[in-house]
Amino acid sequence: MDTHNEKRFEQFIAQFQETNVTLADFCDFSKIKQNVENIAIDLNTLNYLVGKSDLESAVKQLWNKDPKVFNVLDILIAIRREKKNRYINKQGETRDVAELYKSPEGVVEFLQETGLADLLQNEHIKNLVDYVFGVETGLDSNARKNRYGHIMEAAVRDAFTKAGIKFEREVRSDRFPSIKSILGKDLKRFDFVVPSKKVTYLVEVNFYNPGGGSKPNEVARAYTEVGPKINSVPGFEFVWITDGYGWSGSRKMLEEAYINIPKVFSLNNLSEFINLIEQ
Repeated sequence: MDTHNEKRFEQFIAQFQETNVTLADFCDFSKIKQNVENIAIDLNTLNYLVGKSDLESAVKQLWNKDPKVFNVLDILIAIRREKKNRYINKQGETRDVAELYKSPEGVVEFLQETGLADLLQNEHIKNLVDYVFGVETGLDSNARKNRYGHIMEAAVRDAFTKAGIKFEREVRSDRFPSIKSILGKDLKRFDFVVPSKKVTYLVEVNFYNPGGGSKPNEVARAYTEVGPKINSVPGFEFVWITDGYGWSGSRKMLEEAYINIPKVFSLNNLSEFINLIEQ
């Protein structure tokens, strides 16, 4: 393969794809639907609060029947219970949000201080099941960046499979003693491990759409450091397959990585890597 230089880099980045998503990739409605169905009974029970002028009494009535229904309150303000969410109360103390669900008074405080009380009493929210479906759809947008990466990995996987290339997925660096030794405490999980007659390729894959923030810079910097370390180990080579217009704001970091890592590919020239494996 020719030496990577500025001219080759310009040719390389000019062929990047604008996006790798279809309309079906924007929202995972099957997951959203399942998340809502998991708590639908509790949400329907909490619908009792809709339109109640005396919200405190309504909360106490529900509490006396089943206090556990209030355990789903987190999602009403678009947070997850599994994450420890903290807030500052009126006394200036830092507390766990979940502590408010331990008493009817706490629940009322939660509803009033978050603004949900007004929305429920004035029926701006008419059905909590429908409302939460919307919340879940919004939260699902946070998972899009991960989906973009998975889509890229699937594209590479399919290309390998079509070409009859043998590979392993999600392999930890400590699987290889010599790699573990050179990386030290920096434990990595390679997206693909591809054996060939000459070397074993340790492959990282990603795709960045516009608006990726500082992540592309961080990745390029990390790979610029780790790539040469791996390449210094006999029998192993580091390979990076990346693409996407999200690199437009991180050209300098990508160019530095491209020049320092001999084997950097995109979807457009992935066939070059496949040909290399088959040699």
